[in-house]
Amino acid sequence: MKSLKMFFLAIACLFAMVASAQNPQQKPQSKTQMNAQKLGTTLYLIENFYVDTTNIDKVTEDAIIAALKELDPHSAYISKKDVEKANEPLVGSFEGIGVTFQLIRDTITVISPTAGGPSEKVGIMAGDQFIKIDGEESTGKKIDNEYVQKHLRGKKGTKVTVSVKRGNDPELLDFEIVRDKIPLNSINAAYMLDKHIGYIKLDRFAQESTQEFKEAFAKLKAQGMESLIFDLRGNTGGYLNTAIELVDQFLDEDRLIVYQEGLHQPRQEWRSSSSGLYTTGKLVVLIDEGSASASEIFSGAMQDHDRGVVIGRRSFGKGLVQRPFNLPDGAVIRLTTSRYHTPSGRCIQRPYENGVEDYAKEMTKRLEHGEYFHADSIHFPDSLKYTTDGGRTVYGGGGIMPDLFIPVDTAYNSKLYTNLVRKGALNRFTTDYALKHRDEIRAQYGDFEHFNKDFTVGNDLVEGLKKAAEEAKVEWNDEQFAHSEKFILLQMKALIARNVWETQQYYQVMSTVDPGIQKALEVLGNDKEYKRILKGK
Repeated sequence: MKSLKMFFLAIACLFAMVASAQNPQQKPQSKTQMNAQKLGTTLYLIENFYVDTTNIDKVTEDAIIAALKELDPHSAYISKKDVEKANEPLVGSFEGIGVTFQLIRDTITVISPTAGGPSEKVGIMAGDQFIKIDGEESTGKKIDNEYVQKHLRGKKGTKVTVSVKRGNDPELLDFEIVRDKIPLNSINAAYMLDKHIGYIKLDRFAQESTQEFKEAFAKLKAQGMESLIFDLRGNTGGYLNTAIELVDQFLDEDRLIVYQEGLHQPRQEWRSSSSGLYTTGKLVVLIDEGSASASEIFSGAMQDHDRGVVIGRRSFGKGLVQRPFNLPDGAVIRLTTSRYHTPSGRCIQRPYENGVEDYAKEMTKRLEHGEYFHADSIHFPDSLKYTTDGGRTVYGGGGIMPDLFIPVDTAYNSKLYTNLVRKGALNRFTTDYALKHRDEIRAQYGDFEHFNKDFTVGNDLVEGLKKAAEEAKVEWNDEQFAHSEKFILLQMKALIARNVWETQQYYQVMSTVDPGIQKALEVLGNDKEYKRILKGK
């Protein structure tokens, strides 16, 4: 690997300094060697002659980081300690005790133990509060997510002792938990919206996503699914291979999925096989400004091949390919080596010529330009025109432009609602309520379907939210509440459902006011309109 060779070359240059000084006629064989020698010499001089004590490892890392910053927004240096953590969300599992938790009033509170996981096996229950971990107090302001992960995650087979407060029991319960592999699911929701239309929300393109998709698809197909809404909103990407595998489920054989090329990287193509599960049924893909990388590969392929209708807002525009180069100390350089292009030839990557800081402000600029609210605020020159298989015009220039635009929904916004969310009052209250009344809710409604149909947020819950707002120092305003009431009450119901059952139930409750889902249902329910959009008329 080039980076590895360069590292050793720089080290060699350190030892060659004296010899080079004795032989001034000696010249580096190339610019790369000369610059490597300059860097090595600089580090040597700092370590051996600088006036104060220095951390030479940190100096080296800072130099690498600064150099990569000058290249593009996505080339990056990952230290040895962060390598494993950086890969974890994509590998499909991690090792730990297996609980979903929230920090409620500076206390680790179990929302739910992972089914079949280490915590469930020893008897940890929803609502349990971790007061001590390995004999050490684990409450108070020092407790944050990093603390929890440091103390509860760990290698498979290692043990951790937790002292738990359960309900009103004054006695703490002690549990010894043996850590194990915990699965990380990438599909947040998969359910039927009506008798014929299924919905799948993919959170990221992880190692196990294809298998998860196949299982979810089979479940929905068995329930009568004829059309599918595939939700990639907020999906920041993941593994290229997973994106290709998932695109492959929707295309006929030998269709171009994506290609990449760069200055030092010849064009490389990926094409579909004959193994697709869903190559003919109606499809809507939901995207927004948070959909990036693999999400853009997927939605771009669907759009370019006229395979489905893309609904939402312009995607993020991350189409640079990073290749990892391992360094001798276990650190990794992720270096951009090429760019992704959709089948029609569109480059997914948005411009970054004005520097990293300007690039980072892109989402703010979209807001200022009105792009989140008006489709006609976006203008592309003719040079960025491309054509789909069916002859529709699509545009490059960064990100995927949807076929149908959905503005950001601000209908229920108010200062009160924003503050209830921002200061955690809404989430904290509904979590507390669900934990206290979980058994009661399940006994009364039996299952989520009956809960969703019959449960209403009454005045008692609203009064409870008011108290939670007061505790969080959120000023209650009746006029603002009236404006946001429908949405706040639905949010409360959805959050309670999530804490009593699973994340999927949150999405099911909120789908009734989700503009993207509602538009998708409208399009899929009108065969004539669906075909018209795909023909570009």
